[in-house]
Amino acid sequence: MACARVPLDEQQATEPGPLGKERTLPALHPDRTEERCFVPYKPPPEDGSPADVEEFLEHARFITEDLEWLLALPHDKFWCQVVFDESLQRCLDSYLRHAPRGLDLSTLPSSPAVADMQRSIHKAVFLTFLRMATHKESKEHFFTPAVFGEIIYENFLFDIPKILDLCVLFGKGNGQLLHKMIENIFTQQPSYYNDLDETVATVLQVFDTVLQKCGLQCEGATAAEPMKLNAHKKPTAMTMSQQELLDIILYLCDSTTTINAFLDIFPAACTSFQSHSFLSSLTSFYETGVPDLEKAIRKRNFDDKSLQEDLWKRLSHSCRKMVETVHLLLHHTCLQPILEGRENMQTFAEELLQYFTSFLPEKRFLTDYDEQFPVADDISLLQQAVPVIDETRTSYLLQGVESAWDSVGRRKPQNQTRTSQAQASASLSANREPAAGAAASSLAGSKPQEVREPAEGESTRGAEAMLDVPQRGNNGAVCSVIGAELESLLSCIRDLLPDLGEGFLLECLKEYNYNSELVINNILEDRLAPNLAKLDRAMPRPVKEELPAVLNNRSNVFDGDEFDVFRREQVDMSRVWKGRRKGENVREMLNDKRHVAEQKARYHTYETVVDEVIVEPGESAAAYELDDYDDEYDDTYDMNQVGANDLDGDSLLTRRPFTVPQVLRKGNKEEDEEDDEDDQEEDASKSAVNRDQFVQDPAVLRERAEARRAAMQQRKGFRPERSSNVAGRPKGQGQTTETLQDRRKKETNKSRVANHNRRSMADRKRNKGMIPS
Repeated sequence: MACARVPLDEQQATEPGPLGKERTLPALHPDRTEERCFVPYKPPPEDGSPADVEEFLEHARFITEDLEWLLALPHDKFWCQVVFDESLQRCLDSYLRHAPRGLDLSTLPSSPAVADMQRSIHKAVFLTFLRMATHKESKEHFFTPAVFGEIIYENFLFDIPKILDLCVLFGKGNGQLLHKMIENIFTQQPSYYNDLDETVATVLQVFDTVLQKCGLQCEGATAAEPMKLNAHKKPTAMTMSQQELLDIILYLCDSTTTINAFLDIFPAACTSFQSHSFLSSLTSFYETGVPDLEKAIRKRNFDDKSLQEDLWKRLSHSCRKMVETVHLLLHHTCLQPILEGRENMQTFAEELLQYFTSFLPEKRFLTDYDEQFPVADDISLLQQAVPVIDETRTSYLLQGVESAWDSVGRRKPQNQTRTSQAQASASLSANREPAAGAAASSLAGSKPQEVREPAEGESTRGAEAMLDVPQRGNNGAVCSVIGAELESLLSCIRDLLPDLGEGFLLECLKEYNYNSELVINNILEDRLAPNLAKLDRAMPRPVKEELPAVLNNRSNVFDGDEFDVFRREQVDMSRVWKGRRKGENVREMLNDKRHVAEQKARYHTYETVVDEVIVEPGESAAAYELDDYDDEYDDTYDMNQVGANDLDGDSLLTRRPFTVPQVLRKGNKEEDEEDDEDDQEEDASKSAVNRDQFVQDPAVLRERAEARRAAMQQRKGFRPERSSNVAGRPKGQGQTTETLQDRRKKETNKSRVANHNRRSMADRKRNKGMIPS
């Protein structure tokens, strides 16, 4: 090895050759690379089955051992492996691509073993990238800065997508280290700024793509190019498939979270974003796309309600990150120069007011921004720093903010006055140096004043603690965190401090506005608030009493029916449709006789009426389902002999049955007489069974009439004419003889009917001289 204090890129090393002879090679040479295969990373299993867990643990153990071996290599061997080993780069890229982010459900580990292994990989990957971004490890081991920048750029060891993923995965708890890493990369290789400019254009294209997928079009696109004729046929957020809506929300959430993390860790990039009019594009997208997506999530029918809640949470998270991104850009490009007392403060103040003026048409965005970062506080700070600002203009801006709250139908919180104005004024009057960070921190409102670097034995946090939580706003109000976000915060803290109770941690999170970093920092440094120091650190989590559901007291005439969605988990959607039911026509509806079959049993009881049943001797009335007692029988005149004392004697009791005289009978023919005699015999035989049958079944009567008609036609020798069938079978299946005969008959005789013989009749008239020729 060459002597010390020589850059690695200029060093020479002696290595044994293939024939046993020593040879001199550059310190960075492919032949000095160790043969080792780094396996790609796979995320933890979601289902948590024993086989999948065991496979993940074994796979992750290989990665951890390989990365620990890599970190233990000396300086020259480490860089040979990093530059020339492609499997190592694939392993690191796979972790950046597939490592679980904060809002992913797979972030929560399924078992302690999986969580410990995930943290081990997370730490090893972070330390590997940290060493790769360091060009000078010690006085003896270092690179020439220019050569270092060329190596990492030409070998794609770092690029803008990797840097963005590093900020998302490792930003929580490692902000200062990441800031030094990225700053060193951009300092040693300025070409990354050109790549960043191209990346900003790609990010803007992401927002345009989301608007196009939702069937929307931002104002800039409308002015630049005409709308296509088939633009109305594009799907909207309400009509697109559920999978497309899910992809858009996930894509938007990942993009906004990544941009916010990158700008928060590396503020120098804000200038590049501002040079592409990123603020105006972001606010326009917020005003156009967010309400449409919120409406789609609220009004669409989701089979899985947990999916709807997850989409709503992700969209709310994206909105919060977009608002924070706008505040970061304004803070680092306009407010920070004013707080630091740079030159041209009037120019920066004018630029900030111009941005606020451009926000006035974006009513929805302006209210959300003012709720989290009150505009009145920024204007008050400007008036203290730059007294020459026009008061008429500031009053116009404040009135525009109030008008935006009224236009969206929301009420502005009354406690949005902050006490930090006095602190900002005192800081500005004392000195205008970067030490005025107290005012800057109070203005930003979303950054902790102190970020503690992880100790040597402390695990670096990132993937399992990436869930960004709402901070205390400028108005001093605390945003509540519930559900999965709160559980993730508790899990994050208990991973580092497992001996603390969940009740104690909940009180700490409430005190510090659900900022897990601040809670861990104050607990470890024993700087808790007095009210927290008195609490028992092992205090369990309080049991939450569930309130009775409002639906239990609900009363409605439709309760419990098949469409009661409040009491049924599943509703037969096949019986619910809008408008005319698909696949149903009028003929099928008329041929549907199911209602007739349902009513047949009901009217079957009225088919036969029997007033008197003859009971044979020796049989009881119970055999015929008869009852001796009839509650509706009128026995008023049972004891009176009606007509017994009349002058005509007992003629009412002995009167013979009524008969029709022979003269009045219809049909004097012998055949009709025979038919009548036959009918009388049939009626007499049936009347013996069903006496006084005053209402007969119409179907039976029609059958009898049809039988009599057929018998009469048979006696007269009448043969009914066969119905013609000229339609026949479908084409290609052949026709029957009867069909062919009917067609010929129709062709021959069609001139005798209707208006088909006009030509023959006209010829006939002309031949007889009735029409002049």
